[in-house]
Amino acid sequence: MTTTTTTPPEDPPAAPPALTLLFHSARANLRQYGMLIALVFLVGLFQIWTDGTLLLPNNVSNLIQQNSYILILAMGMMIVIIAGHIDLSVGSLVAFVGAMAAVLMVQHGLPWIPALLLSLLIGAVAGAWQGFFIAYLGIPSFIVTLAGMLLFRGATQIVLAGRSLAPFPDGFQDLAKGFLPEVGPYTQYHNPTLALGLCAVVLLLLREGRQRSRQLALALDVLPTGLWVARCTALTAAVVAFTLTLASFHGVPVVMLVMGGLLLALGHVMRHAVVGRHVYALGGNKAAAQLSGVKDKRITFGVFVTMGVLAALAGCVYAARLNAGTPQAGLNFELEAIAASFIGGASMSGGVGTVMGAVIGGLVLGVLNNGMSLVGIGTDYQQVIKGLVLLAAVGFDVWNKRRAGR
Repeated sequence: MTTTTTTPPEDPPAAPPALTLLFHSARANLRQYGMLIALVFLVGLFQIWTDGTLLLPNNVSNLIQQNSYILILAMGMMIVIIAGHIDLSVGSLVAFVGAMAAVLMVQHGLPWIPALLLSLLIGAVAGAWQGFFIAYLGIPSFIVTLAGMLLFRGATQIVLAGRSLAPFPDGFQDLAKGFLPEVGPYTQYHNPTLALGLCAVVLLLLREGRQRSRQLALALDVLPTGLWVARCTALTAAVVAFTLTLASFHGVPVVMLVMGGLLLALGHVMRHAVVGRHVYALGGNKAAAQLSGVKDKRITFGVFVTMGVLAALAGCVYAARLNAGTPQAGLNFELEAIAASFIGGASMSGGVGTVMGAVIGGLVLGVLNNGMSLVGIGTDYQQVIKGLVLLAAVGFDVWNKRRAGR
Protein backbone atom coordinates (compact mmCIF):
# COMPACT_ATOMS: atom_id res chain seq x y z
CA MET A 1 0.00 0.00 0.00
CA THR A 2 1.43 3.31 -1.03
CA THR A 3 0.98 6.42 1.00
CA THR A 4 0.89 9.86 -0.41
CA THR A 5 2.14 12.84 1.43
CA THR A 6 0.62 16.21 0.95
CA THR A 7 3.00 19.08 0.88
CA PRO A 8 1.54 22.05 2.73
CA PRO A 9 1.21 25.17 0.57
CA GLU A 10 4.00 27.63 0.93
CA ASP A 11 3.27 30.98 2.53
CA PRO A 12 3.30 33.86 0.09
CA PRO A 13 6.53 35.81 0.21
CA ALA A 14 6.43 38.65 2.70
CA ALA A 15 6.67 42.18 1.42
CA PRO A 16 10.01 43.85 1.91
CA PRO A 17 10.16 45.68 5.27
CA ALA A 18 10.78 49.00 3.55
CA LEU A 19 7.65 48.71 1.41
CA THR A 20 5.61 47.52 4.38
CA LEU A 21 6.71 50.49 6.46
CA LEU A 22 5.99 52.87 3.59
CA PHE A 23 2.54 51.34 3.10
CA HIS A 24 1.64 51.66 6.78
CA SER A 25 2.90 55.24 6.89
CA ALA A 26 0.85 56.21 3.84
CA ARG A 27 -2.22 54.43 5.21
CA ALA A 28 -1.95 56.18 8.58
CA ASN A 29 -1.80 59.59 6.85
CA LEU A 30 -4.14 58.73 3.99
CA ARG A 31 -6.28 61.87 4.19
CA GLN A 32 -3.40 64.34 4.31
CA TYR A 33 -1.37 62.57 1.63
CA GLY A 34 -4.49 62.17 -0.50
CA MET A 35 -5.15 65.92 -0.57
CA LEU A 36 -1.49 66.65 -1.30
CA ILE A 37 -1.56 64.20 -4.18
CA ALA A 38 -4.80 65.78 -5.39
CA LEU A 39 -3.15 69.22 -5.31
CA VAL A 40 -0.17 67.97 -7.34
CA PHE A 41 -2.55 66.30 -9.79
CA LEU A 42 -4.59 69.50 -10.24
CA VAL A 43 -1.45 71.57 -10.78
CA GLY A 44 -0.21 69.11 -13.41
CA LEU A 45 -3.63 68.93 -15.08
CA PHE A 46 -4.11 72.67 -15.41
CA GLN A 47 -0.46 73.20 -16.34
CA ILE A 48 -1.03 70.98 -19.36
CA TRP A 49 -4.54 72.29 -20.04
CA THR A 50 -3.42 75.94 -20.00
CA ASP A 51 -0.30 75.28 -22.11
CA GLY A 52 2.01 76.16 -19.23
CA THR A 53 0.27 79.36 -18.13
CA LEU A 54 -0.62 78.14 -14.63
CA LEU A 55 2.97 77.95 -13.38
CA LEU A 56 4.26 81.09 -15.03
CA PRO A 57 5.98 83.22 -12.36
CA ASN A 58 3.50 86.09 -12.59
CA ASN A 59 0.53 83.73 -12.30
CA VAL A 60 2.06 81.92 -9.30
CA SER A 61 2.49 85.26 -7.51
CA ASN A 62 -1.06 86.22 -8.44
CA LEU A 63 -2.34 82.87 -7.17
CA ILE A 64 -0.71 83.47 -3.77
CA GLN A 65 -1.98 87.04 -3.43
CA GLN A 66 -5.43 86.23 -4.75
CA ASN A 67 -6.04 83.45 -2.21
CA SER A 68 -4.11 84.89 0.76
CA TYR A 69 -7.15 86.02 2.74
CA ILE A 70 -8.89 82.66 2.28
CA LEU A 71 -5.77 80.81 3.44
CA ILE A 72 -5.54 83.03 6.53
CA LEU A 73 -9.19 82.38 7.33
CA ALA A 74 -8.76 78.64 6.69
CA MET A 75 -5.95 78.38 9.28
CA GLY A 76 -8.20 79.86 11.95
CA MET A 77 -11.26 77.91 10.82
CA MET A 78 -9.32 74.67 11.03
CA ILE A 79 -8.52 75.35 14.69
CA VAL A 80 -12.16 76.21 15.37
CA ILE A 81 -13.33 72.97 13.75
CA ILE A 82 -10.69 70.92 15.57
CA ALA A 83 -12.10 72.32 18.82
CA GLY A 84 -15.55 71.04 17.80
CA HIS A 85 -17.13 74.34 16.74
CA ILE A 86 -17.90 76.37 13.61
CA ASP A 87 -17.70 80.08 12.79
CA LEU A 88 -20.13 81.50 10.24
CA SER A 89 -19.30 85.14 10.98
CA VAL A 90 -15.80 85.42 9.52
CA GLY A 91 -16.90 86.73 6.12
CA SER A 92 -18.94 89.52 7.68
CA LEU A 93 -16.14 90.26 10.14
CA VAL A 94 -13.74 90.59 7.20
CA ALA A 95 -16.04 93.24 5.73
CA PHE A 96 -16.51 95.05 9.06
CA VAL A 97 -12.79 95.24 9.84
CA GLY A 98 -12.02 96.39 6.30
CA ALA A 99 -14.65 99.11 6.71
CA MET A 100 -13.21 100.22 10.06
CA ALA A 101 -9.70 100.30 8.57
CA ALA A 102 -11.01 102.52 5.77
CA VAL A 103 -12.68 104.86 8.24
CA LEU A 104 -9.52 105.14 10.32
CA MET A 105 -7.15 105.75 7.41
CA VAL A 106 -9.28 107.46 4.76
CA GLN A 107 -11.66 109.55 6.85
CA HIS A 108 -9.49 110.26 9.90
CA GLY A 109 -6.03 110.15 8.30
CA LEU A 110 -4.56 107.71 10.83
CA PRO A 111 -1.17 106.24 9.76
CA TRP A 112 -1.50 102.73 8.43
CA ILE A 113 0.49 100.89 11.12
CA PRO A 114 -1.62 102.13 14.10
CA ALA A 115 -4.73 101.59 11.98
CA LEU A 116 -3.67 98.00 11.26
CA LEU A 117 -3.05 97.32 14.96
CA LEU A 118 -6.43 98.83 15.89
CA SER A 119 -8.10 96.69 13.22
CA LEU A 120 -6.56 93.54 14.70
CA LEU A 121 -7.75 94.66 18.13
CA ILE A 122 -11.28 95.08 16.77
CA GLY A 123 -11.11 91.51 15.48
CA ALA A 124 -9.91 90.25 18.86
CA VAL A 125 -12.78 92.02 20.63
CA ALA A 126 -15.30 90.60 18.16
CA GLY A 127 -13.89 87.10 18.68
CA ALA A 128 -13.93 87.55 22.47
CA TRP A 129 -17.54 88.75 22.34
CA GLN A 130 -18.64 85.62 20.46
CA GLY A 131 -16.35 83.36 22.48
CA PHE A 132 -17.93 84.58 25.72
CA PHE A 133 -21.41 83.50 24.63
CA ILE A 134 -20.15 80.16 23.36
CA ALA A 135 -17.71 79.25 26.14
CA TYR A 136 -19.28 80.74 29.26
CA LEU A 137 -22.99 80.85 28.45
CA GLY A 138 -23.09 77.56 26.57
CA ILE A 139 -24.87 78.85 23.45
CA PRO A 140 -24.01 76.71 20.39
CA SER A 141 -21.38 78.25 18.14
CA PHE A 142 -23.61 77.85 15.09
CA ILE A 143 -26.24 80.17 16.60
CA VAL A 144 -23.79 82.72 18.04
CA THR A 145 -21.76 83.06 14.85
CA LEU A 146 -24.89 83.12 12.69
CA ALA A 147 -26.02 86.09 14.75
CA GLY A 148 -22.54 87.57 14.39
CA MET A 149 -22.72 87.16 10.62
CA LEU A 150 -25.89 89.25 10.49
CA LEU A 151 -24.64 91.77 13.05
CA PHE A 152 -21.25 92.46 11.45
CA ARG A 153 -22.76 92.66 7.96
CA GLY A 154 -25.27 95.23 9.17
CA ALA A 155 -22.57 97.14 11.07
CA THR A 156 -20.51 97.31 7.88
CA GLN A 157 -23.42 98.92 6.05
CA ILE A 158 -23.85 101.42 8.87
CA VAL A 159 -20.16 102.34 9.09
CA LEU A 160 -19.78 102.83 5.34
CA ALA A 161 -23.29 104.24 4.80
CA GLY A 162 -23.59 102.06 1.70
CA ARG A 163 -20.56 103.56 -0.07
CA SER A 164 -16.94 102.55 -0.61
CA LEU A 165 -14.01 104.38 0.98
CA ALA A 166 -10.68 104.68 -0.87
CA PRO A 167 -7.74 104.92 -1.38
CA PHE A 168 -5.46 103.42 1.25
CA PRO A 169 -1.84 104.48 1.89
CA ASP A 170 0.81 102.73 -0.19
CA GLY A 171 2.30 100.98 2.84
CA PHE A 172 -1.04 99.40 3.67
CA GLN A 173 -1.58 98.31 0.07
CA ASP A 174 1.83 96.61 0.11
CA LEU A 175 0.45 94.23 2.74
CA ALA A 176 -1.54 92.52 -0.03
CA LYS A 177 0.14 93.60 -3.28
CA GLY A 178 3.74 94.33 -2.32
CA PHE A 179 6.93 92.30 -2.76
CA LEU A 180 10.19 92.14 -0.87
CA PRO A 181 12.50 94.92 -2.10
CA GLU A 182 15.50 93.95 -4.19
CA VAL A 183 18.93 94.25 -2.58
CA GLY A 184 22.43 93.25 -3.59
CA PRO A 185 24.03 93.04 -7.03
CA TYR A 186 21.97 92.62 -10.17
CA THR A 187 21.27 89.03 -11.16
CA GLN A 188 18.60 87.32 -13.21
CA TYR A 189 16.83 86.38 -9.98
CA HIS A 190 15.51 88.22 -6.93
CA ASN A 191 18.34 87.99 -4.37
CA PRO A 192 16.32 88.13 -1.11
CA THR A 193 14.01 85.40 -2.43
CA LEU A 194 16.99 83.17 -3.19
CA ALA A 195 18.30 83.74 0.34
CA LEU A 196 14.92 82.88 1.85
CA GLY A 197 14.72 79.75 -0.28
CA LEU A 198 18.17 78.64 0.89
CA CYS A 199 17.15 79.19 4.52
CA ALA A 200 13.96 77.21 3.92
CA VAL A 201 15.92 74.26 2.51
CA VAL A 202 18.37 74.27 5.44
CA LEU A 203 15.59 74.46 8.02
CA LEU A 204 13.63 71.74 6.25
CA LEU A 205 16.59 69.35 6.21
CA LEU A 206 17.40 70.13 9.85
CA ARG A 207 13.79 69.43 10.81
CA GLU A 208 13.75 66.13 8.92
CA GLY A 209 17.06 65.08 10.47
CA ARG A 210 15.97 66.05 13.99
CA GLN A 211 12.67 64.22 13.61
CA ARG A 212 14.40 61.07 12.37
CA SER A 213 16.93 61.18 15.21
CA ARG A 214 14.15 61.54 17.76
CA GLN A 215 12.27 58.57 16.31
CA LEU A 216 15.42 56.44 16.36
CA ALA A 217 16.13 57.42 19.96
CA LEU A 218 12.62 56.30 20.94
CA ALA A 219 13.01 53.02 18.99
CA LEU A 220 10.15 53.97 16.64
CA ASP A 221 9.81 52.73 13.08
CA VAL A 222 11.49 55.02 10.57
CA LEU A 223 11.83 54.98 6.81
CA PRO A 224 14.90 53.15 5.51
CA THR A 225 17.83 55.43 4.75
CA GLY A 226 17.34 55.25 1.00
CA LEU A 227 13.66 56.21 1.14
CA TRP A 228 14.36 58.93 3.68
CA VAL A 229 17.04 60.44 1.44
CA ALA A 230 14.63 60.26 -1.52
CA ARG A 231 11.98 62.04 0.55
CA CYS A 232 14.41 64.80 1.54
CA THR A 233 15.56 65.15 -2.06
CA ALA A 234 12.00 65.49 -3.33
CA LEU A 235 11.14 68.12 -0.70
CA THR A 236 14.32 70.06 -1.46
CA ALA A 237 13.61 69.97 -5.20
CA ALA A 238 10.07 71.27 -4.63
CA VAL A 239 11.30 74.17 -2.47
CA VAL A 240 14.06 75.05 -4.96
CA ALA A 241 11.65 75.00 -7.92
CA PHE A 242 9.14 77.19 -6.08
CA THR A 243 11.89 79.60 -5.00
CA LEU A 244 13.26 79.98 -8.52
CA THR A 245 9.75 80.55 -9.87
CA LEU A 246 9.12 83.43 -7.47
CA ALA A 247 12.66 84.80 -7.81
CA SER A 248 12.29 85.05 -11.58
CA PHE A 249 9.42 87.55 -11.18
CA HIS A 250 9.28 90.18 -8.43
CA GLY A 251 10.25 87.86 -5.57
CA VAL A 252 8.33 86.80 -2.49
CA PRO A 253 5.02 88.62 -1.93
CA VAL A 254 4.79 90.35 1.45
CA VAL A 255 1.56 88.56 2.26
CA MET A 256 3.30 85.21 1.72
CA LEU A 257 5.75 86.08 4.50
CA VAL A 258 2.78 86.89 6.74
CA MET A 259 1.12 83.57 5.92
CA GLY A 260 4.39 81.69 6.40
CA GLY A 261 4.84 83.19 9.86
CA LEU A 262 1.27 82.31 10.78
CA LEU A 263 1.69 78.76 9.50
CA LEU A 264 4.86 78.19 11.50
CA ALA A 265 3.47 79.76 14.68
CA LEU A 266 0.05 78.11 14.62
CA GLY A 267 1.48 74.79 13.47
CA HIS A 268 3.98 74.78 16.35
CA VAL A 269 1.28 75.64 18.89
CA MET A 270 -1.08 72.94 17.66
CA ARG A 271 1.63 70.26 17.45
CA HIS A 272 3.86 70.93 20.43
CA ALA A 273 2.26 73.39 22.88
CA VAL A 274 0.04 72.25 25.74
CA VAL A 275 -2.78 74.51 24.62
CA GLY A 276 -2.75 72.86 21.19
CA ARG A 277 -3.04 69.41 22.75
CA HIS A 278 -5.96 70.69 24.79
CA VAL A 279 -7.72 71.95 21.66
CA TYR A 280 -7.44 68.48 20.08
CA ALA A 281 -8.61 66.82 23.31
CA LEU A 282 -11.58 69.16 23.60
CA GLY A 283 -12.71 68.49 20.06
CA GLY A 284 -12.10 64.76 20.26
CA ASN A 285 -13.96 64.09 23.50
CA LYS A 286 -15.13 67.05 25.54
CA ALA A 287 -16.23 65.03 28.56
CA ALA A 288 -12.95 63.15 28.79
CA ALA A 289 -11.00 66.39 28.33
CA GLN A 290 -12.89 68.02 31.19
CA LEU A 291 -12.22 65.03 33.45
CA SER A 292 -8.53 65.29 32.52
CA GLY A 293 -8.38 68.86 33.78
CA VAL A 294 -8.62 70.73 30.47
CA LYS A 295 -9.98 74.25 31.00
CA ASP A 296 -12.59 73.87 28.28
CA LYS A 297 -14.15 77.33 28.65
CA ARG A 298 -10.81 79.11 28.56
CA ILE A 299 -9.65 77.07 25.55
CA THR A 300 -12.88 77.73 23.63
CA PHE A 301 -12.70 81.42 24.42
CA GLY A 302 -9.09 81.60 23.22
CA VAL A 303 -9.93 79.74 20.01
CA PHE A 304 -12.55 82.32 19.04
CA VAL A 305 -10.30 85.23 19.97
CA THR A 306 -7.65 83.75 17.66
CA MET A 307 -10.23 83.34 14.92
CA GLY A 308 -11.29 86.97 15.36
CA VAL A 309 -7.71 88.23 15.00
CA LEU A 310 -7.13 86.12 11.88
CA ALA A 311 -10.43 87.31 10.37
CA ALA A 312 -9.36 90.90 11.05
CA LEU A 313 -6.01 90.27 9.36
CA ALA A 314 -7.79 88.71 6.38
CA GLY A 315 -10.08 91.73 6.25
CA CYS A 316 -7.11 94.10 6.13
CA VAL A 317 -5.42 92.03 3.41
CA TYR A 318 -8.60 91.94 1.33
CA ALA A 319 -9.22 95.67 1.74
CA ALA A 320 -5.59 96.40 0.83
CA ARG A 321 -5.88 94.27 -2.30
CA LEU A 322 -9.07 96.08 -3.37
CA ASN A 323 -7.64 99.42 -2.20
CA ALA A 324 -11.07 100.19 -0.74
CA GLY A 325 -13.39 99.34 2.10
CA THR A 326 -16.63 98.10 0.52
CA PRO A 327 -19.97 96.88 1.94
CA GLN A 328 -19.88 93.79 -0.31
CA ALA A 329 -16.51 92.55 0.97
CA GLY A 330 -16.23 89.07 2.44
CA LEU A 331 -19.29 87.54 0.77
CA ASN A 332 -19.18 83.73 1.14
CA PHE A 333 -15.67 83.85 2.62
CA GLU A 334 -16.86 81.75 5.55
CA LEU A 335 -17.99 79.02 3.14
CA GLU A 336 -14.64 79.09 1.33
CA ALA A 337 -12.75 78.80 4.64
CA ILE A 338 -14.95 75.95 5.85
CA ALA A 339 -14.59 74.14 2.53
CA ALA A 340 -10.79 74.56 2.60
CA SER A 341 -10.70 73.12 6.13
CA PHE A 342 -12.74 70.03 5.27
CA ILE A 343 -10.88 69.45 2.01
CA GLY A 344 -7.65 69.78 4.01
CA GLY A 345 -8.53 67.05 6.49
CA ALA A 346 -10.87 68.46 9.15
CA SER A 347 -13.65 66.28 10.53
CA MET A 348 -17.21 67.25 11.41
CA SER A 349 -16.81 65.48 14.74
CA GLY A 350 -13.80 67.63 15.71
CA GLY A 351 -10.42 66.65 17.08
CA VAL A 352 -8.86 65.97 13.66
CA GLY A 353 -6.89 68.18 11.27
CA THR A 354 -3.74 70.25 10.91
CA VAL A 355 -3.06 73.87 10.07
CA MET A 356 -0.95 72.74 7.12
CA GLY A 357 -3.90 70.69 5.92
CA ALA A 358 -6.05 73.83 5.87
CA VAL A 359 -3.45 75.53 3.68
CA ILE A 360 -3.40 72.54 1.32
CA GLY A 361 -7.20 72.59 1.13
CA GLY A 362 -7.17 76.32 0.41
CA LEU A 363 -4.59 75.82 -2.33
CA VAL A 364 -6.74 73.08 -3.89
CA LEU A 365 -9.62 75.54 -4.13
CA GLY A 366 -7.31 78.31 -5.32
CA VAL A 367 -5.79 76.19 -8.09
CA LEU A 368 -9.28 75.08 -9.11
CA ASN A 369 -10.50 78.68 -9.32
CA ASN A 370 -7.43 79.95 -11.13
CA GLY A 371 -7.13 77.01 -13.51
CA MET A 372 -10.80 76.98 -14.47
CA SER A 373 -10.71 80.72 -15.09
CA LEU A 374 -7.64 80.36 -17.31
CA VAL A 375 -9.32 77.71 -19.48
CA GLY A 376 -12.54 79.72 -19.72
CA ILE A 377 -14.90 77.65 -17.56
CA GLY A 378 -17.84 79.80 -16.46
CA THR A 379 -18.44 80.74 -12.83
CA ASP A 380 -21.65 78.67 -12.79
CA TYR A 381 -19.78 75.48 -13.64
CA GLN A 382 -16.98 76.46 -11.26
CA GLN A 383 -19.42 76.47 -8.35
CA VAL A 384 -20.73 73.03 -9.34
CA ILE A 385 -17.22 71.58 -9.58
CA LYS A 386 -16.13 73.05 -6.22
CA GLY A 387 -19.27 71.66 -4.60
CA LEU A 388 -18.49 68.20 -5.95
CA VAL A 389 -14.89 68.46 -4.70
CA LEU A 390 -16.11 69.36 -1.20
CA LEU A 391 -18.63 66.51 -1.22
CA ALA A 392 -15.93 64.08 -2.34
CA ALA A 393 -13.57 65.25 0.42
CA VAL A 394 -16.18 64.81 3.16
CA GLY A 395 -17.24 61.47 1.70
CA PHE A 396 -13.63 60.36 1.74
CA ASP A 397 -13.42 61.34 5.42
CA VAL A 398 -16.49 59.22 6.23
CA TRP A 399 -15.10 56.25 4.30
CA ASN A 400 -11.73 56.61 5.99
CA LYS A 401 -13.33 56.56 9.45
CA ARG A 402 -15.38 53.46 8.65
CA ARG A 403 -12.30 51.72 7.28
CA ALA A 404 -10.36 52.59 10.45
CA GLY A 405 -13.25 51.31 12.58
CA ARG A 406 -13.28 47.98 10.77
